[in-house]
Amino acid sequence: MDPRPVGIFDSGVGGLSILREFQRLAPRERVVYFADTAHFPYGPRDPGEVRKRAFAAARRLLEADAKLIIVACNTASAAAIADLRELFPVPFVGMVPAVKPATLASKSKHVAILATPGTLDGDLYAAVVDEFGRGVRIDSVPGHELAELVERGEGATAHAREAVRASLAGPVAAGADTVVLGCTHYEFLAGAITAEFPAVNVVGSGEPVARRAQALLAELDIEASADAEGALDLIVSGNRAAFLEVLPRLGFAAKQPATEASR
Repeated sequence: MDPRPVGIFDSGVGGLSILREFQRLAPRERVVYFADTAHFPYGPRDPGEVRKRAFAAARRLLEADAKLIIVACNTASAAAIADLRELFPVPFVGMVPAVKPATLASKSKHVAILATPGTLDGDLYAAVVDEFGRGVRIDSVPGHELAELVERGEGATAHAREAVRASLAGPVAAGADTVVLGCTHYEFLAGAITAEFPAVNVVGSGEPVARRAQALLAELDIEASADAEGALDLIVSGNRAAFLEVLPRLGFAAKQPATEASR
């Protein structure tokens, strides 16, 4: 049994959607969550810059003795997951838009993929769509300002409903019956999307990614012991107080974690 923590990183609060699912599936594991808010958002950034931030986040989590790292960001996964696996001595679990389950679930064979420009422009996204999107109409929908809205803790507001309506009304009117959440921040908009478009299936990646991480811990025999008590430490590269203030709006207790911020 391995008492070292699991590391999770994202540019901000979005990866908490993965953390939530991972803690539900693996409650005995210690987790160190790195929120790189000083460099939020990753989505519009150049892939090379995102790659550098992913390397910095991985190094910070390795300093915290992480035994496995979840890249809880689609943009960072698209830009850096292959290099992270090559350069660092721990297993990595990355994010891929849930195209396969969405195409299987779609009765109209018309799927809208809501993601950041950084994800939609990446080779990983193109490969996934090419492999699993055959015979299905795929609408790639860039989510302008949606991550910023969630980062402020406004995912369940009337403003959020207006924003998802503006992004998805066109594809839904054209026949899309399934929406893929291609950004971890967008997981917190699932309720707003369902409220605006009740007949649409919303497909996220939180549970599958958390389940893959849990399975990998078991495969590598690095799970926490049966009597371990789960814990969470937060590292915030930007404004720590602002990050903690948003947590209750996303359903997380805003308790003070032990780990200090490190830029």
